[in-house]
Amino acid sequence: MNIGIIGTGGIATTAHIPQYIAAGANIVAVMNRTRARGEAAARQFGIERVYETVEEMLQNESLDAVSVCTPNALHKDQVLAALAAGCHVLCEKPPGISANEASEMREAAERAKRTLHYGFHYRHRADTVLLKRMIEAGELGQIYAATAVALRRRGIPGWGVFTDKELQGGGALLDHGVHMLDLALYLMGYPKPIDVMGHIGQYLGTRPGVGLMGTWDAETFSVEDTARAMVKFENGASLMFDGSFMANVGPRDTMSVELRGTEGGATLFPLHLHTEAHGALFDQTPAHLEHVDPYAVQIQAFLEACRHEPTYEQADQAVILHSIIDRIYEQA
Repeated sequence: MNIGIIGTGGIATTAHIPQYIAAGANIVAVMNRTRARGEAAARQFGIERVYETVEEMLQNESLDAVSVCTPNALHKDQVLAALAAGCHVLCEKPPGISANEASEMREAAERAKRTLHYGFHYRHRADTVLLKRMIEAGELGQIYAATAVALRRRGIPGWGVFTDKELQGGGALLDHGVHMLDLALYLMGYPKPIDVMGHIGQYLGTRPGVGLMGTWDAETFSVEDTARAMVKFENGASLMFDGSFMANVGPRDTMSVELRGTEGGATLFPLHLHTEAHGALFDQTPAHLEHVDPYAVQIQAFLEACRHEPTYEQADQAVILHSIIDRIYEQA
């Protein structure tokens, strides 16, 4: 398969490009609005051609698929252009910056009859895959409650455009928080939300401080550093979300999901199971799980999906995900 890369930042050069190469795909071109950055990535990986616009790359190359690895606010237009050109698309998270954008991309994928996947690599971790298999086998029973946590102590990225609302659409929620929110919903089977109560705020990001992920510019900080929510679903389940770029908490970084079911409970990360049997309560952990690179599995799953009749499950889920996110932001 011939692959094009849109955006050559860190996620492209550390995850997408190396894993496409490892999977045997042929990366024929990269695109970056700053040509020097595109050329640097092309030299690093031996990619022949570099473009400065998406349109130019799509017009001049015969591409089977593209990865979109650009700031959030650019996702929709680039995804739509690639689908219209007949390409399958793997777009980095979050899908876009609103439910309307997610809906547009979903409809475009169906019109083009092309696969549209999103970069939620936590779905592809070995412990997540195992837990999903157990849930589908009914071992947790009916999942009626979940908690998704994405907290950093002082983890505002000191690079890129993560603190720019115009390009990112949001902060702690749309950056790393969306990973755990998506993962909890995915493990729950993506139930339909009927009510969302949310809160976002700027508490620490607009003043200088110690940065554990680099130094940020407090004067230009325009996104939320904190987001919290509770979601109720049509099936009677509920979900609580707690996310922050910078919280006064003990751990440097906490990414976790807790699930409560009628037959058992589970937590990630790491994976722990909490069950009852024969009049006793059990806590279980896997004795061994094969290590896998979730980015490698993600790329392999995308390439495999491109070879079959497209389904739109991930695109449908993106609409649900963004409908929740929209409601959280609306209540700011």
